[in-house]
Amino acid sequence: MKLSRSELLDEKAYAGAGGIARETRRFTVKNPASGAVLASLPNMDSGHAAAAIERANAAWPAWRALLAQERARLLRRWHDLILEHQEDLAAIMTAEQGKPLAEARGEIGFAARFVEWCAEDAKRVYGDVIPSPQQGWRTFVLKEPAGVAALITPWNFPAAMVTRKAATALAAGCPVVLKPSDFTPLSAVALVNLAIEAGIPADVFGLVTCDREHVADVGTQLATHPDVRVVSFTGSTAVGKRLMAQAASTVKKVSLELGGNAPFIVLADADLDNAVAEVVRSKFRNMGQACVAANRIFVHETIYDAFAQRLVEAARDLRIGDGAEEGVEQGPLINEAAIAKVEAHIRVAFEHGAQVLCGGERHGRTGNFFEPTVLSEVVIGTSFDDEETFGPVAPLYRFSEVEEVIALSNESRYGLAAYVFGRDIQKVWRVAEALEVGVVGINAGVVGSEVAPLGGRKESGVGREGSRYGIEEFLETKYVCLAGI
Repeated sequence: MKLSRSELLDEKAYAGAGGIARETRRFTVKNPASGAVLASLPNMDSGHAAAAIERANAAWPAWRALLAQERARLLRRWHDLILEHQEDLAAIMTAEQGKPLAEARGEIGFAARFVEWCAEDAKRVYGDVIPSPQQGWRTFVLKEPAGVAALITPWNFPAAMVTRKAATALAAGCPVVLKPSDFTPLSAVALVNLAIEAGIPADVFGLVTCDREHVADVGTQLATHPDVRVVSFTGSTAVGKRLMAQAASTVKKVSLELGGNAPFIVLADADLDNAVAEVVRSKFRNMGQACVAANRIFVHETIYDAFAQRLVEAARDLRIGDGAEEGVEQGPLINEAAIAKVEAHIRVAFEHGAQVLCGGERHGRTGNFFEPTVLSEVVIGTSFDDEETFGPVAPLYRFSEVEEVIALSNESRYGLAAYVFGRDIQKVWRVAEALEVGVVGINAGVVGSEVAPLGGRKESGVGREGSRYGIEEFLETKYVCLAGI
């Protein structure tokens, strides 16, 4: 990586672990496109996590005592620094995660918008005054910061997931301890360094890095330590369930954004050009490695063939390569395990009669590359029905009746996102209301925004992130009754 400021990746962010991180063993971070080693970071354990939590808890009284305007100014400065170093941050992300540089730049801008929104929202944490039921009483409702927030973020969006959680918690008055993925920790290191440069105290924004060997112990410490009051996690449903059970031991607040299995429904009257363009954005953005990505694509039988043909043409046009190369639209998957999962899903679909219209194979170049794939004649009973593929595979299902596709969409144990395409506003609205999910895109395949809440139903999680609803996850509601007036 060629960075304008190489010190974005130094270790000053580890002050939140008491400085002891410098003396630990280290683990390496690799480029998924080439396998090259990018950096080595402190390989912390549960003891380091406990130290970061205790330092954050000690720093909490001073942080919560700041005026909301003061926290807002620090967050705004963090936002400005993120945009000032957008190119460096994008280069770091592409190197460690693999997504094309253009997508990485877009994610850094998206990450900055969360910080900007939270800087504004910090000043709008309102309580309430309730008409009292008794003479001489005054009834107040106060909103107060919950306490130390443990944040565990994934590798697929290594900047936006950090700012969406951390900026919200900090705006609410909570100190945080962040544990990023071991696949993509460099983005988190750089963002935390910029936050500290903006004036946010190091103990208020602690960072814990570790490899696969230590992740379970560190996660358990974050979920069970008595000084942690909120656990916010984005990742797999299996890990989310484990963290939720562990957090129950001390009855913490939990916010979990877990797996998805998004249906993408194309009704008979849909604008085909728009539907194809949006399914490409939803399915192939970040090489399909997104929890809100289209996972099951239901197309009305009257337009199925035309839709499939256009989608194949679009998928074949996607340029594959190292994300740092000019014009690349599809980078590598994160690792070999991701490739193996994609291959397994295609194999099961093929055994059930599906046809490969394009792709279906590893790309010829060295690295974790896989061809954008379109499958036709997919039927119920394959892996796509109950698992996230998390790769560039678009399985096409036929349907004939609206009620049928609603039922098929809702059969999943997940309920994160869904997409509906059609011109009949009455029909698309009826479908949107019937879908058991937390997010619906109508005639749009990418709908994430800092101003709107993201979260799921069923086994896709609890709580919301983003918008004015997201800050509630880091606040406690206190009722105060003032008598004798």
